[in-house]
Amino acid sequence: MIDVATGVAGPNEAAWGRAVDLLCAAKTVVLACHIGPDGDALGSMLSLGLALERLGTDVVCSWGSETLVLPATYAGLLPGQHLLRPPAEVPQVPDCLVALDTASLDRLGLLAPLTGTAKETLVIDHHATNTHFGTFELVDPSSAATAVLVAELIQRLGVTLDAELAVGLYVGITTDTGSFRFSATTPDVHRLAAQLLATGIRHDEIARAIYDTHDFGYVKLLGEALSRASLERDAVGGRGLVWTYTTADEMTGHGLRMDQIEGIIDGVRVTAQAEVAVLLKGDLDGTYKVSTRSKGAIDMSLICGQFHGGGHRFAAGFTAHGSVDETMAQLRAALSAAVPLSG
Repeated sequence: MIDVATGVAGPNEAAWGRAVDLLCAAKTVVLACHIGPDGDALGSMLSLGLALERLGTDVVCSWGSETLVLPATYAGLLPGQHLLRPPAEVPQVPDCLVALDTASLDRLGLLAPLTGTAKETLVIDHHATNTHFGTFELVDPSSAATAVLVAELIQRLGVTLDAELAVGLYVGITTDTGSFRFSATTPDVHRLAAQLLATGIRHDEIARAIYDTHDFGYVKLLGEALSRASLERDAVGGRGLVWTYTTADEMTGHGLRMDQIEGIIDGVRVTAQAEVAVLLKGDLDGTYKVSTRSKGAIDMSLICGQFHGGGHRFAAGFTAHGSVDETMAQLRAALSAAVPLSG
């Protein structure tokens, strides 16, 4: 399949066959996802890890931070957490490194050097901004989530999709489609979701854990962030911009971590008068983690790419090293010069 927006073709039969042969032949496999992992990265990685474990493969899962702290949303939800290891404990010369949901080498963090020591590096991803850093890849920008590709791979490996594997795959799909609201949600996505639900997983419990369960500190911080939200109707070529920010002191004062406050952007992006929504989240290192959303007219992956970030057309982010005012001035300029998408 060719993605109409990018002109990039997805994996063909030969690519799928090579991926299966590669993983079946590998005795040691390291699965790695991007730093600051989301539901698609974690769900894809752990489900594939469990599938490979069933095939008798020596497999570990990790991401490139010194200490692994699973986001609170997923800690009580995802099977396969026994496979997680910090970077210092993963095999340094594996037969295969599999990078999941990771568009560029730098997003592997401390695990990036493994691409130079692993015998093969397989990249499985759906970002249109993928830089093709592996020795082999299953990259499909038309795929709604990396979990969609992993589900196909698991079945091609001959492993039955049961409830244990389905949870992570469903988490990946529902998070990257915005609970099936985003335009990437195709009939095939719904068919795969139905196949996963048929294993007996509780989609209502998964949805509640991801979207409807927050610490009370989050509720307080959400109120503070929304109270200072700004609407700029003339920005983005007259399409409108809404934005707000949180500080590191507020985050820690409410007993929260960075992974617990991403959902604040959803409270901002509902603004009817704004095409683009922006949330700047102050971090402990003095930077701001910037989350952006578009309703369809602006490709936010291109905007955030100008600031060494990335993501998807309608949801992307980057790390800002300047102040809130400086960062917003730079974003306004980039958004003003953006070419609207045609469809």
